[in-house]
Amino acid sequence: MPSSPHRALNDELHYRVLKHLQANPKASQRELAHALGISLGRTNYCVRAFIERGWVRAQSFRRSNNKRAYAYLLTPEGIEQKARLLARFITRKEAKYDALQVELEQLTAEAEAEGLILQSKARGR
Repeated sequence: MPSSPHRALNDELHYRVLKHLQANPKASQRELAHALGISLGRTNYCVRAFIERGWVRAQSFRRSNNKRAYAYLLTPEGIEQKARLLARFITRKEAKYDALQVELEQLTAEAEAEGLILQSKARGR
């Protein structure tokens, strides 16, 4: 069953957030927002939702001067969800790749039928 474009965008964003948190658990939400190119509000919304779903656990730094400093740790459920999101992401990208390959073959055949000489990287494939 094909997924909606909205779900695909959310899946990709959720995967990117989980991946970044796993690699950088001590990153602030501001740093996360900047790294992913999304608003701080959207970042906060995602992180809170992940905490509520049990995918991420926020642990405050005990010896930090900044009492609002947290480490965002993926739970086993979060790691599992990240893997599911990655699998869906790969499936969608493979489908897009296959469709693009078919389109390139059709365009190349059309160009050759019209006597055009193609000098692109795609022609050498």
